[in-house]
Amino acid sequence: MNFFLQPLNLMLFFPLVGVLVLLFVPSTQKNLLRWIALLASLVTFGISIWAFFFSGGYVASNPDLQLVARYDWITVAGWNIQYYLAADGLSILLVLLTTFLTPISLLSTWTAVEERVKDFMIFFTLLEVGMLGVFLAQDLFLFYIFWEFTLVPMYFLIGIWGGPRRIYAAIKFFLYTMAGSILMLLAILWLGIQQGTFTVPDLIAKGGIPADIQWWLFLAFTAAFAIKVPMWPLHSWLPDAHVEAPTAGSVILAGVLLKMGTYGFLRFNIPMFPEATIKAAPWIALFATIGIIYGAAVSYAQSDVKKLVAYSSVSHLGFVMLGMFALNAQGISGAILQMINHGLSTGALFLLVGMIYEQTHTREIKVYGGLWKITPVYGSIMLIVALSSMGLPGLNGFVGEFTILLGAFGSTAIGSPWYAGISAAGVIMAAIYILFMFQRMFLGPQGEIVDEVKKHGHALRDLNWREIVTVVPLLIFIFWIGLYPAPFFNLMAPSVDKLVAALQTAAMAMH
Repeated sequence: MNFFLQPLNLMLFFPLVGVLVLLFVPSTQKNLLRWIALLASLVTFGISIWAFFFSGGYVASNPDLQLVARYDWITVAGWNIQYYLAADGLSILLVLLTTFLTPISLLSTWTAVEERVKDFMIFFTLLEVGMLGVFLAQDLFLFYIFWEFTLVPMYFLIGIWGGPRRIYAAIKFFLYTMAGSILMLLAILWLGIQQGTFTVPDLIAKGGIPADIQWWLFLAFTAAFAIKVPMWPLHSWLPDAHVEAPTAGSVILAGVLLKMGTYGFLRFNIPMFPEATIKAAPWIALFATIGIIYGAAVSYAQSDVKKLVAYSSVSHLGFVMLGMFALNAQGISGAILQMINHGLSTGALFLLVGMIYEQTHTREIKVYGGLWKITPVYGSIMLIVALSSMGLPGLNGFVGEFTILLGAFGSTAIGSPWYAGISAAGVIMAAIYILFMFQRMFLGPQGEIVDEVKKHGHALRDLNWREIVTVVPLLIFIFWIGLYPAPFFNLMAPSVDKLVAALQTAAMAMH
């Protein structure tokens, strides 16, 4: 099959067609630039739907890697590095989430980004290529290239179009992620040289890495992934990056980039170093539980609504890590679903915060109040998303958190039901800080911001059609996963069962 007609190659490289077209459009044609970027991302989304559901190359009941694109790439001096893309139940939902959120993020920039529109669209489209590469790469060397590549466009998106402290936030984001990645690079080099291959399926099949070395390799990979998640106490870059990033940057950062960390554990750490994973599970569970409670407590104390949403991510992703290291089918399935849920709910929250910020130019919670009367559509959508974020039954967050707590309670790997018990308190704390934020912004007497906006000669308006079209796709999935999650669990089940079976074999070998 022709290289570019292979479904995954087509999906991965199609955004580059958009970049090429953008390069030849004059910078003054702002609307045309926006349309080209949006169209490229919509076609990429279409290709992803076709590749997984209509091309016939992907069978949901098959636990193995599918849609494989595998070519020899660098074979110098005995190095066996391959260009190797594939997808399975562990990655399919994250690939779809990436192609789904990119056009939504681009649509949100229509009036928000007025400066250097051409550069913004090019960086954003390149970012999509990097993110898809991370979720599809099955060769550690190729994975590392995509992993580092995503840093560059995000660095510029925060550093050029961000808030007042954007340079500080961009550099902090870059240095933190880079620091963890260096350790991962050393581990990748050791694995490739010692085992004679960089491809993940071959490394898993070979196995045989001594337990003490597994432990060091596990820690090196964990350094990179835990910073990206971010797990407590490595999370301090996140609030700065989120608060300073432009709205579209925040949506994609929360929706997809943080999932690269959790996905890294799922794809590399757990299958490649099963013995070290089993040893580390109680520790990871401890840090995840602290993160859940800490993130929720700090969210409550925030006066800036965007910072509140940013810290809530630390709490929500603590749940993902807890479920994943329960190392059973319920926990891992819940963790994958919760990655998607967090992308939808928190992505929607950042979109909504960005929409009101565009009108008022402030994110201070205390200046708002009584918004529901003035902007009823905005208030109603915000309420649905807020309830989904705190895990109300019938909406997506509940399904993920419930499955995770179920997995953590029954987990032999974590070794104690207390982690699940304490984490359950995080759900209640989420309800407190989210409802508190909602009450202060939308209910009660009218805030001073209404008069402030009037001084500038325009009144607060409700959402327009473009803004409603931006948020509605997210609402559809929030209800769909909340009311009928079976199709999502079915997509991941075969691959999750295969992973859990491999872990059980490793656990028996240890005893």
